[in-house]
Amino acid sequence: MQGNLPPEAQEKLEELQDLQETAQQVAAQKQSAESTLTESETALDALEDIDEDTVMYREVGELLVETDYETAHDDLSEKVESLEVRVEQLQKQEERVQEQFESLQSELQQMLQGGAGGGPMGPGGAGGA
Repeated sequence: MQGNLPPEAQEKLEELQDLQETAQQVAAQKQSAESTLTESETALDALEDIDEDTVMYREVGELLVETDYETAHDDLSEKVESLEVRVEQLQKQEERVQEQFESLQSELQQMLQGGAGGGPMGPGGAGGA
């Protein structure tokens, strides 16, 4: 069917496909950020129940390095705040992509319905007479 589409409709269809890929990428990034946020919030909650004198370690690449309560709390708090902002940005981006997708889809449908109803056939349609 794509071979029979007018060039403008073909372009819109390709844009739709690109937007769909973008939407999938944004959704995957958002899901990953939400998962990391949940893990960080859980760790921060668990930290609240730990005695401040408890020996703690944090991961640095492949190593575990000793850290103190205050540093661990501050680091986790900053991470949670940063991830909250990231998730919010990805949510807004996801909404914008969805709006663009719906708008483009509507344009394509109007274009195809106009062509099927005897609308703009262009020079190729009536040129053979």
